[in-house]
Amino acid sequence: MEYKFVSKNEFDTIELAQNFESEKFPNMVICLNGELGSGKTMFTKGIADALGIKDTITSPTFSIIKEYDGELPLYHMDVYRLDGNTDGIGIEEYFTKGGVVVIEWADTIKSVLPKERLDIKFKIAGENKRILVLEPHGSKYEDLCEAVL
Repeated sequence: MEYKFVSKNEFDTIELAQNFESEKFPNMVICLNGELGSGKTMFTKGIADALGIKDTITSPTFSIIKEYDGELPLYHMDVYRLDGNTDGIGIEEYFTKGGVVVIEWADTIKSVLPKERLDIKFKIAGENKRILVLEPHGSKYEDLCEAVL
């Protein structure tokens, strides 16, 4: 089952992310996909803010993974530059470290993603408008979507 959310501006995107944080659980994995400028990092900023993280959140394009301490740890990944090759990086280890994992460009590493996760596709529908298509994989993520949307 898919869910759709229309964001009219970046504040809507942040608010949605904050709502997801309110239903958080250890080892939550959220996979973000969409073109440049579609709101993936903005969504992550909302999660971080709700987790009480005061650091400036930027896309970890060159470092691949940024770790932040909050109510739960946040592991923010940008895997675009990996071209699907995760050898030696240890991405899979983060899925069981007890935090919230947010992966930008996750579709490029589908083969290593956990079976249970939440996929969110960001589509640009105007200057500020975005359509987010959420696809939960597993009952925890279905419940998450039902609780938030």
